[in-house]
Amino acid sequence: MVAHGHGRNRDVKQAAPPPTAQAEQTATEATFSLSDGLVRLLARIGASIVFTSYESGLLYMLGRRPDGGAHLHQSVMAKPMGICVENENAFTLSAGFQIMRLRNGLAPHERVNNQFDACYVARETHFTGQLDAHDIGIDGDGRPLFINTRFNCLATIDPCHSFREVWRPPFISALVDEDRCHLNGLAMDKGEAAYVTAVSRSNTIDGWRDRRHDGGVVIDVRTGAVVCEGLSMPHSPRMHEGELWLLNSGTGELGVVEGAASGKGTFVPRVFCPGFARGLAFHQGLAFVGLSKPRYKRFEGLALDQKLADADSEPWCGIHVIDLAKGRCAEWFRIDGGVRELFDVAVLKGPACPMSVGPGAPEITQFITHAASTAISTQPA
Repeated sequence: MVAHGHGRNRDVKQAAPPPTAQAEQTATEATFSLSDGLVRLLARIGASIVFTSYESGLLYMLGRRPDGGAHLHQSVMAKPMGICVENENAFTLSAGFQIMRLRNGLAPHERVNNQFDACYVARETHFTGQLDAHDIGIDGDGRPLFINTRFNCLATIDPCHSFREVWRPPFISALVDEDRCHLNGLAMDKGEAAYVTAVSRSNTIDGWRDRRHDGGVVIDVRTGAVVCEGLSMPHSPRMHEGELWLLNSGTGELGVVEGAASGKGTFVPRVFCPGFARGLAFHQGLAFVGLSKPRYKRFEGLALDQKLADADSEPWCGIHVIDLAKGRCAEWFRIDGGVRELFDVAVLKGPACPMSVGPGAPEITQFITHAASTAISTQPA
């Protein structure tokens, strides 16, 4: 497969961590490295990793080639953000001005270029306008629910309008085009929205920026109650085995909100991760955590800075795979160079070497499948 401007492929080399000094590179000159055991781990758990970077405008799929090496596929997407994996053949993505449901068009025996065993294409697209949509989920009726950060609410699609409000934090007085509290994260539980995270309880435009250190809250969508507070820029709440997990991004900690169901939860850190943590997924006793490098004044000046200094560490951009039983990083994937920020991370159970075709890629016009046989008429480059 030939790399080009709309879809890029990298055979990733296993390497020791790069030096902390960063080269002067552009986003297209990013370099990738991974731990020796990451490919073996993906083979053992029968999965691949999908993650997003709104900074680079790319959807990434990290899998393994038939010969056992790592492979990174990159597709151009407009500001890709939240990912909700429905099953091995479908996931939904919030991307810029769109909510897209991507589906795999390959039958189990089919391959693209004798390598890719899944090819995801946007088959349902809703044009919402620039809502700064963050996390996304699918409810029990199959509707996408997404965090509409620009309007401080949980929203869904609407046949006539950009969105329809589903829920709003009690402290937000009106549906207004002002990012007041920086609502960002969504935890789904049994097909319904359960918890959300916000950087603050501010009810004034941009008020959250002054509360980055300790204004963060977790809100129970079903009751409207704040069930945990005092957090620093929390992101990516996720239900896992009956517990509410989240990333306290401003401190670089993965942890659990103990007592969330009682309405009086406490955040208990479990693992420190060396970066601004956003993007969290679980699979077979592992937590997949996305890491970004602090940028601008928005992410700088937080407790994370001192924690990194105390650990004599530079911030990462990449993914840490955490062994939950041992409470430490088991494997890792690292990005250096022009890409500094990720947003979401998900696990695709099943596909070994997945790819996607972006809606703006020339190949999209020739990727044709049909229900009778799902045979591909051409091979996307």
